[in-house]
Amino acid sequence: MGNYRNFALTTFFVAGGTVKATEEKLTKDIAWFNRYMKLDKVYVEAFRGGDFATEEQVRMVKETFEKAGIRTEGGITTAIPTPEGDKPKQRLFDTFCYNDAKMLATLKKAVELTAKVFDSILIDDFFFSNCTCEACRKGRDRYNEENGIEDGSWQGYRVNLLQRISKEYMIDAAKAVNPNCKAIIKYPNWMESYQETGYDPMSQKDMFDGIYTGTETRDPLHTDQHLPRYLSYSLMTYMEQMLPGGNGGGWFDPYSCPVMDYYLEQAYLTCFSKPKELMMFCFQSLVGSPLIPALGCQLEKLDELMDSLGTPIGIPCYIPNASQGEDNVQDFLGMCGFPIRTTPYFEADAPTMLLTASSAYDEEILDKLESYVAAGGKAIVTSGFITEMLGEGIERLTSIRYRGRVVTVNEFLAEPVRGFGFRECVGTADVTVPILEFRNNATWGALVKARKNEESYMLLGRDTYGDGQMLTLVVPDSFPDLYRLPEGVLNRMRAEFMVNGITLEGPSGISLFPYDNDTFVIYSYVTSQAKDSEVTIRIRGAKGLKMLNAPSFFKKDFTLEPLYTEKDGTAVFRTRAAVGQFAGYRIVR
Repeated sequence: MGNYRNFALTTFFVAGGTVKATEEKLTKDIAWFNRYMKLDKVYVEAFRGGDFATEEQVRMVKETFEKAGIRTEGGITTAIPTPEGDKPKQRLFDTFCYNDAKMLATLKKAVELTAKVFDSILIDDFFFSNCTCEACRKGRDRYNEENGIEDGSWQGYRVNLLQRISKEYMIDAAKAVNPNCKAIIKYPNWMESYQETGYDPMSQKDMFDGIYTGTETRDPLHTDQHLPRYLSYSLMTYMEQMLPGGNGGGWFDPYSCPVMDYYLEQAYLTCFSKPKELMMFCFQSLVGSPLIPALGCQLEKLDELMDSLGTPIGIPCYIPNASQGEDNVQDFLGMCGFPIRTTPYFEADAPTMLLTASSAYDEEILDKLESYVAAGGKAIVTSGFITEMLGEGIERLTSIRYRGRVVTVNEFLAEPVRGFGFRECVGTADVTVPILEFRNNATWGALVKARKNEESYMLLGRDTYGDGQMLTLVVPDSFPDLYRLPEGVLNRMRAEFMVNGITLEGPSGISLFPYDNDTFVIYSYVTSQAKDSEVTIRIRGAKGLKMLNAPSFFKKDFTLEPLYTEKDGTAVFRTRAAVGQFAGYRIVR
């Protein structure tokens, strides 16, 4: 890899810095980084917004980094101010109007300059369109008329437009100057919105020479994107499935991170996905930042831990390309200890899978689901998936119906995995959930129930079908309310999400990351309510747990012994989940 065994450490040098850089200042800044971490590569940008560096400046920056032993590649950000003398167009973030001849001429010029100096170009995630000028509206209307689209939507037009621009102004323009130049597209962190602005990974992956993944999650409360931090892991698994071996790395930044741990967690979760590269955006924002010494210390620990980790596994969550619905619900579940791996493909050979409302975008989903369950598979579907599919044929798999009612509760009943009788659980706050009605003894709706006064309501139910089963997981109206569910409820739900014989029991705010070589990682997130917790880990067929990154005061090869082993061979362990600290384990069998 380079200076680290398991990943290359990279950063991005934005065009504004390239324009103003001096060799003396840049050399000093590189030396500052080198005190705390080992940079392997930098992407040097020639063009972004109103900044357009000269070839001389680009080459000087390139040579200065390479003198310091840091490899270089090129970068571009497709943002541009209004051309001089033109009427301004309403464009978020100054993204391009791809019907503007002046803007396109500038784009081609920037690509040609970058390709002349570098053998690869990484395109930052502003390569999308939100322009609604007259030319764009006419283009949309013409496209929609030609393709029989009657709702006036933008999706098909923008996807088609960006495919043409990608080929003509990015890929072909670069290779015309430098036949060896590779064009790599970075996808942003807002996956459910790709198609609305022209991104289409399923088709673009076959056009570009590679892809890159945005893993920025930052502070979910004060930013528009509302991204759970588990996305820093799950979007990486999604893109790894989208183009196996072709995902260049994960990219995170320091913005909107009022707590240092928010920044560090982006790096941790990106690393847990086993990336080729770990990208820190951007060089200029990080020079002199206290984030760098902190991250530099953790990188050594992450690299050592990753020596032992295999390939990430988990319950596959099927999110078809160009879909939306229950946005990021899989990531809220991931932050509650459900080991989920997102994928753009329906994995019919998986023992268990998760389907959300996004899965309903697959026009063949019900036929696939019915065949999967009938053959013995276990499908866990969300309440959002059920409501999307009612009236479409889901009735042949379940008696569940939805009449639009909701209930607000904080008392629950959970049927034990082993033994008899319900366990009563009380939440820390009220949670509002949809009421899914079902027919008694056609659907078993009592695995987990919400209780209010003299009535109870299904939260986790089961339908059997053929040789398999379909479980329905009722999700709160507000997804973060999952964090408010009591441990007993979460533990019963997690029991259905077993991976490699492993289940986690404990409070919310803790993630489980399993791997295919009998290893796993536990991480407890930093939040205002977080505290160190004792957690239970159940593992079938385990005899012990070797700590992969035990504290230095522990003896080498420290191994946890099970508290006890159940009749079915499940070993039960107790360990501590410390806030903001990752802990790796190897199963001893």
